[in-house]
Amino acid sequence: MATAERDYYELLGVPRDASEAEIKKAFRRLARELHPDVSDAPDAEERFREVVEAYEVLSKSETRELYDRYGHAGLRSGGFQPGSVDFGSLSDLFAAFFGDDLLGGRAGRGRGADVGALVEIELVDAARGVKREVLFGASVVCSHCDGDGAEPGSAVTTCPTCGGAGRLQQISRTVFGEFVRTQTCPTCSGTGRRIEQRCTVCQGAGHVVEERTLEVDIPAGIHDGQRIRIPGEGHTGGPGGHAGDVYVQVHVKPDPRFVREGDDVFSTVDLTMTQAALGATVTIPTLDGEHELELPAGTQPGEVVVLRGRGMPVLQGFGRGDQRVLVNVVVPHNLTDEQRRLLEDFAAGADEKTYTRDESIFGKIKSAFR
Repeated sequence: MATAERDYYELLGVPRDASEAEIKKAFRRLARELHPDVSDAPDAEERFREVVEAYEVLSKSETRELYDRYGHAGLRSGGFQPGSVDFGSLSDLFAAFFGDDLLGGRAGRGRGADVGALVEIELVDAARGVKREVLFGASVVCSHCDGDGAEPGSAVTTCPTCGGAGRLQQISRTVFGEFVRTQTCPTCSGTGRRIEQRCTVCQGAGHVVEERTLEVDIPAGIHDGQRIRIPGEGHTGGPGGHAGDVYVQVHVKPDPRFVREGDDVFSTVDLTMTQAALGATVTIPTLDGEHELELPAGTQPGEVVVLRGRGMPVLQGFGRGDQRVLVNVVVPHNLTDEQRRLLEDFAAGADEKTYTRDESIFGKIKSAFR
């Protein structure tokens, strides 16, 4: 992997909070500079390959999120293979030289638009992985006109602007040679036809919007805000084109019992003063259900008990994080006269050895966040 130790943001020359538009603009500029057919630099081909790889990762939200969280190792564990450029990357690469309307652009080639959807799950579902049905609206071929756009039986003529080609061409001459710039015909929107009477159902669009439901596999360990791409299930494409994709954003609802930090989860347990002093077995919640936790005599407030492997699964990887249980000792507010007398007797008989502790309270609290 050519860029195993190179920062993708550095390669494109953009900040880590760069927008999608800024990333695309930087990629196009570098592609024009570094393409081997344009640049005479001896390392142009290698640098060009690195820039394309960086754009592959940063232009897609799912790979960018993996890279931002876990770097190159996270991409490899997620199955990313550099060099497999999809059509979206190629269209941006061509656009760097010929403009956005090369071959009509993505829309001109008939690719349908992408669809966004949202699904909410519980934290325990994110820990186990779950299937959820997602409802969204997507355009489909109009059944009344079979996607033709014309009312059945009505006349359809050739577009007078493009002569039925659906595209208009413009030849330009540059220092690199003669280039043909192709754009979608503005009169017929690339269909090559002029419809005399539009379909009464779809109004000439050739497609209508319908409610669709998909069952989505949500992987164990997914983080709040991450998206799942479902290819080919979005808006229908034009003639000869592909349907768009569905991007399902996952919202992991807060769980009042836990706080997630990476793959670890944090929780608290309340002990009475006597339980902390004498030791106790208490039931605590975990992502796998209730767990009996044994706490020794002399457990201190702020002490952290680590349950190995009880945290969140590593997304697209192996193993699980830990659960860190922070001990909170509850001091009584209301005492009876007898309880007060007993405590006073205890205080009178206690000495320095009674309260000897092996670690400061601040050390214990800090250990919870290591």
